[in-house]
Amino acid sequence: MYQQPDAYGALSMPVYLTASFEFPSAKAMTDAFSGRTPAPSYSRIANPTTTHFEQRVRTVTGALSVTALNTGMAAIAHALINVSEAGLNIVASKHLFGNSVSLMRDTLGSLGVETRFVDFTSTDDVRNAIDDKTCALFFEVITNPQLFVADIRALAELAHERHVPLFADTTVVPFSVFKAHDFGVDVELVSSTKYISGGGTGLGGLIIDYGSFDWSLSSSANLRARVRRVGKRQAFTARLKTELLTNLGALMVPQVAYIQTLGLDTLNLRFQRQASTTLWLATQCRSLKAIRHVNYTGLEDNPCHELATRQFGTLHGAVFTISLQSKEAAFSFIDRLKIIRRATNLFDRKTLAIHPASTIFVTFTDDERRDMQVDDTMVRLSVGLEDPADLFDDIRQACETDV
Repeated sequence: MYQQPDAYGALSMPVYLTASFEFPSAKAMTDAFSGRTPAPSYSRIANPTTTHFEQRVRTVTGALSVTALNTGMAAIAHALINVSEAGLNIVASKHLFGNSVSLMRDTLGSLGVETRFVDFTSTDDVRNAIDDKTCALFFEVITNPQLFVADIRALAELAHERHVPLFADTTVVPFSVFKAHDFGVDVELVSSTKYISGGGTGLGGLIIDYGSFDWSLSSSANLRARVRRVGKRQAFTARLKTELLTNLGALMVPQVAYIQTLGLDTLNLRFQRQASTTLWLATQCRSLKAIRHVNYTGLEDNPCHELATRQFGTLHGAVFTISLQSKEAAFSFIDRLKIIRRATNLFDRKTLAIHPASTIFVTFTDDERRDMQVDDTMVRLSVGLEDPADLFDDIRQACETDV
């Protein structure tokens, strides 16, 4: 395991609460700012605590590089900005987290980047949307909150056949379990706010570049220009680290990097407990008459179960959804919960409940939500570390008057 040396032998990397760093000479300062040495020049660009966190993730994933940013949305935004420019297009899943959709549709759209939203469970739909101006394919490995699963190997084969990089948001299944690069993912995007943080203690996001894509084939002129300077595998990271980080200023702060480094130590233990509880809870919830439908890929009769098992193994993540009789019943259920918290976020140590249609997707029209398959009757449950029986008792009592 990677271990950053510390001057005093500290077992936990210290938090470097400093904006700037002193240099022994003008030449040393020049070398740091020009990237000839790894010494940090300024904490907006690099900080030893954040670099340590990035290197720990790099060791776990085997990636070419890891970039830690202040939020998961910052990670997605930086990655897509890095490959896109006016006149190009992104082919993206139509089943995405709401802000991912608005980032591409509204923010990048206003800059002249088109996004074509299609069903990623249909490789034919994806194939038909790609052209010579496509700069990336973007999808979630398990969609939030619909819990659809795409065939990642098939998408990778299609993307690479058309010389397009495959970007995957893998937040729902952590990289300690799911090896994205083995399935052909070129750039992995993670909200480290979730499993890695482990307790909702700090916002963060990761861009994990596996160095597998030949950027000389990219439709982005900016990346092709980088290839001539740094090579065809390094261009994405080179532009990200030397241009976007400097100009956009979203590097993860050292306090959060420290907390999330600690989170890495217990990541797999927590995930195994949470995912096991989720399967048990989803199974038990089927016995409750007030619940019309339980959606979890870990259930053997789920339409995505076989594909999800082939890709993610026996642990399918720690989120499932239930459908009640109506929107009013969903609200009433949430209001009566006593142990489960009414809050957004995923994979906290605490179990959380939310009504996606009226919160995460509230800015979308009824027709848009229907197309995304975000129904008014749906409640999303993110499962924490509480006693499984206590959680089920809470769900059961919250359902009692809706039989």
